[in-house]
Amino acid sequence: MVVQTIPARIRWAVDFMDVQPNDHVLEIGCGPGAGAELICSRLETGKMFAIDRSESGVDRTKRRCQRFIEAGRLTVRQIDLATLRVPVKRLHKVFAFNVNLFWVRDASAEIALLHERVLPGGSVFLFFEATRRDQVPTIVENASKALAEAGFRVSIVDQKQPSVIGIIGKR
Repeated sequence: MVVQTIPARIRWAVDFMDVQPNDHVLEIGCGPGAGAELICSRLETGKMFAIDRSESGVDRTKRRCQRFIEAGRLTVRQIDLATLRVPVKRLHKVFAFNVNLFWVRDASAEIALLHERVLPGGSVFLFFEATRRDQVPTIVENASKALAEAGFRVSIVDQKQPSVIGIIGKR
């Protein structure tokens, strides 16, 4: 079996989120499954639900994280966030890395859905690789505005190494 590495930017973001063993986590845009693998390795009684619009992303995450699926800690589905149905008020954390939805178009319906399903005290973590510094102000402005309008308290983290920008919405 090939050992797959976890990129430094994903490792940093998951460390920043401080995933707890009993957390219920939603990952939006699970792609190759690096985030899901790292988050699930920290869960004990908690659960993770990972989604991606891409069939190949879902397949890659399922292959990479098969042991967590078999252990009942991870569910992976091919679905769009706009049509996601999860139990109301159940999520501690929402994680997304490089999901353009939150800054390239109006995502108010999707963010409102997250606000309904994140427990009070829970957070939405939107991380973006910040190697194109010229895009950072637009990313921060658009994602922050959408989170704030949905009722989240917003904070920003600008990590230089690895180069990551984080927009965090706390409920």
